[in-house]
Amino acid sequence: MENQNQYLIVSPIFAKILQMVAEKKSTEEITSCITSAVDITDEHRRVLLLHCKNLLFTPKKIQAKITNEHPRIQSYTTSKYYKINDTILLVAFCSAYETALIHPKFAHLEVEPTSKTDFQYQIFTSNDIIHLYNNTELIDVWHQKDSHVFQGKFSMKIIEHMHDYKEDKWMGILHASAVSNHRECILFLGASGNGKSTSLALLQAHGYTCLADDFVPILAKNKEVYSYPSAISIKKNSLLVLLPYYPELQNSAEYKYEKLGKTVRYLPPRNRDYKQHAPCNKLVFIKYSKNTDARIKEISLFDALEQLVPDSWLSPKASNAAAFLDWFTGLTCYQLTYSNNQKMIAIVENIFTYEL
Repeated sequence: MENQNQYLIVSPIFAKILQMVAEKKSTEEITSCITSAVDITDEHRRVLLLHCKNLLFTPKKIQAKITNEHPRIQSYTTSKYYKINDTILLVAFCSAYETALIHPKFAHLEVEPTSKTDFQYQIFTSNDIIHLYNNTELIDVWHQKDSHVFQGKFSMKIIEHMHDYKEDKWMGILHASAVSNHRECILFLGASGNGKSTSLALLQAHGYTCLADDFVPILAKNKEVYSYPSAISIKKNSLLVLLPYYPELQNSAEYKYEKLGKTVRYLPPRNRDYKQHAPCNKLVFIKYSKNTDARIKEISLFDALEQLVPDSWLSPKASNAAAFLDWFTGLTCYQLTYSNNQKMIAIVENIFTYEL
């Protein structure tokens, strides 16, 4: 629903009603459809119809905009310079709060200050509102409670600079980890703590390439997954597993995210060619489960979509949505449960090589 900038997974009857509303069918036709499918009162039918119309035709106010003149901070406590391929970004932070929202994942890209920069950003918070500027142009504002949306917007700006495609050219950003064998890639999906990033780090140690972690962009034009340069987030309970492969994690900085209830360290990807992209035709919904024998099974596209949509950003642009559905219907999707890392690696190698 482009007006709403959101996707919903609904029952077939609700989808049918939405379609009839979008086609401007008469109230009588829609009411008849509802009556034939479900036994509800006239009042409930009226409310359902009104709800469908609101979903389709009432634009969603995504964020609270500030109506008065936006303040500008003249001094910043910290400035960071980041190099991504041949692009230099200068990001000025007003305080430690804003720095903590961005810098930890990109610290491995930091370079010495230089007079030559390609893009300059300023970030500050005033009256609980986060402001993001590109030079003198205000990009947007967010309440602090929506800081994750701000982080997503900043990440999208990085993607635009890296790959020279504006936001309206991307069909989606998936909360996933993308691992490549230099010909194609596989996406790991699943709830936080299920092992996406740990599996990605282990596979990287075994010769695979980390294309992206947590923020996986897919271009509408060719339906391929593109590189994203942030570090891999490693939770505390994964350290013992990964230290033999990455001893540098022992002394790396630790970040506590109290609201999310997690403590992480950041592992720089070994891939430094951030122009890479690869086709993807396999999704793996991964879950680490202690003392469980490794098992993998193919799951339906509907089950996969039901898990994917709530945790992803999908473009509301009609042509991009069509590209996403075309890509998604060609996927093979799996559920992988494991406790033994070596077995997980062997299974992923087989997924790359064969259709299981």
